This record gives sequence, structure tokens and C-alpha cells, in this order.
Amino acid sequence: MGWSGGTAARPGRTTRGGRHRLAPIAALLTALAVAGCSNAPPPPLVSSPVARTTPTKASELNQIVVGMDSVVGGYNPHTLADQSTVTTALSSLLLPSVFRIAPDGNPQLDTTLMLSAQVTKTEPYTVSYTLRREAAWSDSAPIAAEDFVYLWQHMRSEPGVVDPAGYRLISNIASRDSGKTVEVSFAKPYPGWRSLFGGLMPAHLLKDAPGGWPAVLADSFPATGGPFAVRTLDRDRGEIQLERNDRYWDKPVPLDRVVLRKADPRQTADALGNGDNQAAVVWADAIAVNLINSAKAPLTVKPVPRPEVARLVLRPVSPRLTDLRVRSAIVAALDRNSLIAVGTGNGPSAQLRADAQVAFPSRSGYAATIPQGAPPAAQDLAAVDRLMTEAGYARLDGLWAKDGKVLTLNLAVQSDRVPYASLAAQVQHQLAAVGIQAKLNAVSGDQLYGQQLARTQADNGVDGDGSVDLAVVPSVDAGDPAALLATEFGCRAALPDASTQVPGNLSGSCDQALQPTIDAALTGEMLLSDALAKVEPVLWQQAVSVPLFQIADLLAVRQDVSGVDTGAPLAGVFSGAPNWRRANR
Repeated sequence: MGWSGGTAARPGRTTRGGRHRLAPIAALLTALAVAGCSNAPPPPLVSSPVARTTPTKASELNQIVVGMDSVVGGYNPHTLADQSTVTTALSSLLLPSVFRIAPDGNPQLDTTLMLSAQVTKTEPYTVSYTLRREAAWSDSAPIAAEDFVYLWQHMRSEPGVVDPAGYRLISNIASRDSGKTVEVSFAKPYPGWRSLFGGLMPAHLLKDAPGGWPAVLADSFPATGGPFAVRTLDRDRGEIQLERNDRYWDKPVPLDRVVLRKADPRQTADALGNGDNQAAVVWADAIAVNLINSAKAPLTVKPVPRPEVARLVLRPVSPRLTDLRVRSAIVAALDRNSLIAVGTGNGPSAQLRADAQVAFPSRSGYAATIPQGAPPAAQDLAAVDRLMTEAGYARLDGLWAKDGKVLTLNLAVQSDRVPYASLAAQVQHQLAAVGIQAKLNAVSGDQLYGQQLARTQADNGVDGDGSVDLAVVPSVDAGDPAALLATEFGCRAALPDASTQVPGNLSGSCDQALQPTIDAALTGEMLLSDALAKVEPVLWQQAVSVPLFQIADLLAVRQDVSGVDTGAPLAGVFSGAPNWRRANR
């Protein structure tokens, strides 16, 4: 009946300003159960939810109901903290993008928004964008240059954003023709420019919004610019209703409504079986896969790789991990096979082992670069003992200590993310088994990416109090692997206008010997394949990142709908939603 062997949405977070959204509760082997407050975006964009005791059958409406693990935000597609299936879905359906991924995996100009986008100068390197004059937000404000500027300003300077390296090459954005022509100048050539300006957001409503960037799209969408609009967003019921956007300027979509509905795996299987749901897109372990495959209806079941790899980062900016021998001992202490088994639950993600530092397993041309035996498939106890001893440590009551002080590492993870919390707990357990003590700190996404991982050694002080040594985090591919390389492993640098220093990468690492190669790959002076051939072996030796697996969702679709498939590579199921149809409608 289908594929039989994924991340769940964030149940909530606390912003840097201290405002609570929801208290998270995560579980690996079942779906998420979420409690929260009902929140609907303000009128005129969203009508008030209609209370009813019994939901109307999907078969009675021209709609498709999709089961999901969770529908709770934040919904900012540009932050690591908000990466989730529901965020990707809403970004695809509600936010305009200059380019979208085509079925062949290449970026394709979105002509529903754009008339053209092309390089118009080489000195300075300039890309000119011409937007359709009728393209407008749902409050009638034009989609224009200010939306480009807003995204650029935040992507280049905020911590914890997705693949900012390309945005940091931009030196200026000029507006022409009442904002409908946008000229973007770069300090250096950037052949990956087509990966920029996806998921544009309404600058006129967000630039002065309370809470600033950390609160952007935290709970809702103040305006939309896609084929769908938000009808209701009800976190108490675990449901988001999207309806055809009557103010959309292009061809209207066939469906009246798309409903995203939270359910656990058993509820999802039942809803697919009786027709209440027409599809499901869920993170699934082996148990959930079996439940969905047992649904009492013919289903098409497929894995859907997400643009996200789970990994462990080791931070040499922390005084406790400055010594390469200590970092290498930590890597030797890991049972990577066990980590992958725990993190994937032997679901769809288990088939996507990440054995390269940069390339994602689902990408065309992917090849493993992991050296034989490093990091080991199982714990290498002899290597741990040797490396820790060489670094000046000795056993003290079964724990590694130096100068009589027990080594205690700070291991951080975002608290409301599946499967990251479970992975971090397993890392802690494996380190304890070899005498390396680690304190697990589960915090909100804003705390982790906006504060803790944004710190450098100088920020932490001489003794490094409060610094994060290890973190279980995602690596996210936004469309340009060269930008991913520069984002994850490039050195901290000043912006082209020298206005401020940008945040460093999540590990805080910097290899000045590798930087020219990383820069050459980003600017097109060197083929990415040639750059990776030089860089990848060194990255493995430096022990700053241990990739584990690419996360995949499970898609299940009934036969009474058409067009619902895995979508363009790494773009997700909902990238094809404008063409979804119900049978006989």
C-alpha cells in the first residue's frame, strides 16, 4: 500500500522579551499533544471562528483536510527556531517568493509575482527585479521594494536566521518605479542570488511591530500575499483554516479551503480511513508508519525529505572545548548509529543518513564524505581515554577532571522540537557512559539561537561561565549549498558597509586557512564541488559538527483527491497546493 520504513511543528516558545506563547510537551514515539491559547489574526483579513459542536464533513465542502503533528507557531520561515512542517506549509501558501523550486530541483521565477529578475550589471554586481504591478498584500498595500529591504536588513544581521551568507553580500537595495522595480547591488558576485527573497513578508506592518524580529509571525499573519488567506487559526482546537484569497491577483485556486488539523498517529489513520482527512503530512516513527499504513482506505504513502539535517555542533569558542583533543574525544564517545536510531524512530528519516558536512542526502549528486571510522558507528572507548589523557585530564571518581576540577559541559537544545530533545538526551547519556559529564539545558528557540549560540568567547568572559559547549541543532538548506557552507563554517566578518559585525556560525568556529576556499565557492570563483573536496576532510578533522540525518515527513493521500504529492525537491508537499483538487469537483 505504500512506503513503510520529519519534524513536528514547534509547540511554542518564549520570546527574548519574555512573552510566553505555549509551554511545550514533546514525545518521540507518538505525535505532539499541544495546549495553548486560541489566536486568530485581526480583521479584515481573518474572520472570527465559528463555534460548532460537530465539524462539517470534509466531503460536504470543496476542501482538503490535511492531518499534521501540530499547527502551533511561530511561523517565520527565516528563523531556525521556527522551522517546522506547518511553517513551511504556511510560507508556501501565504507568502510571495521571487523564485520557487521547480520539479527538477532548480529555482524557477514565480511569474505570479514577478515580471523579470536578471543580472543587469557586473560592476557592481547588480540584480534587477521587476514585480507585477497588481501584486499586493491582502490589505491592498503593494508588494514592493520595502519588503525586499526589510528581509535583507534582518537576514544579514540577526542571529539564528537560515542561510544568511548571500544576504550579507548585498551592499545596497534601490527602489524604482514606485517600488515595483528593485535593484540589488552586491559587494561581490553572487551566482546563488536566485535563492534570495523567498518568503517575503509585509514590511509595512512588521517593521514597527512590538517585539521586533523575534516576534515576527509569532502567532499569526497580519497580511498575506499568496493564493490563500487565513480564515481561522485556532490553537485550542489544533486547526488552521485557509481559504481562497479573493484579493489574489492571479488565477484563483480550485479549492475553496485547505484545513490543517492536528492529530496523533492513530487519529490520523482513523481520519484517513473514514474520509474526514484527505491527506496527512506528519513526522513518523516506525509505529506511526504502521498505523497509517493500516488505515481502512487505499492510500498512497511516501516519504518527504525536509530541507533540514539534525546535527550536533561542538563549539571551540567555549574554553572547555578549545582543545581539539577534547572535541575529538567527545566525537569518539558517540554511538552514531544509536543516535540516528533514536532520532529517526526508524521512520522515513532513517533512510537519509547524513554522511557529509554540507550536501544533503536527498540532493542530486549527494556523496558521503565521512572518513572511515570518524566519527565511529559505535563508541571508541580507547580513543576517548587516549585523547582525554593527552589533553591533561584524568579520572576522578569515574569522571574526567583536570587540576581536580570535573569537566562539566553545557549541552543545549530547543525544548519544543521533535526529534531534537530526544537526540540531546541520548548524547548526554552516551557521554556519561564514558565519564564526560554534560548538563542538558532545554530552552526556547529564541534563547538558544538569539542569545546562547550568538555568544563568542569574548562575550562569555574569561572563565566561559554560561557558555554553550554542545548543541543539537538543525542545518537548513535554503536553496544554495554554497551559502550553506559559508553560513555553517565561515568566519565571522563585517558587513560590506562595515556598519556592524554579523553573528558567527552556530559552532563559533573559524579556520582562516579554509576561508578563501569558502569565499570562492560563495562568489563562484571556484566550483562548489572543488571547494567541498578541499573543505570537507578538514571539517571532519576539526570535530565542530557531527551531522546525523536529514529529517523526513510521511505523506499519506487518499484516492479521492488529485495533485497532492511530495512537491518539488526540498520545497515540501504544500508547494503544489494551488493545483490540488477534490474528485468530481
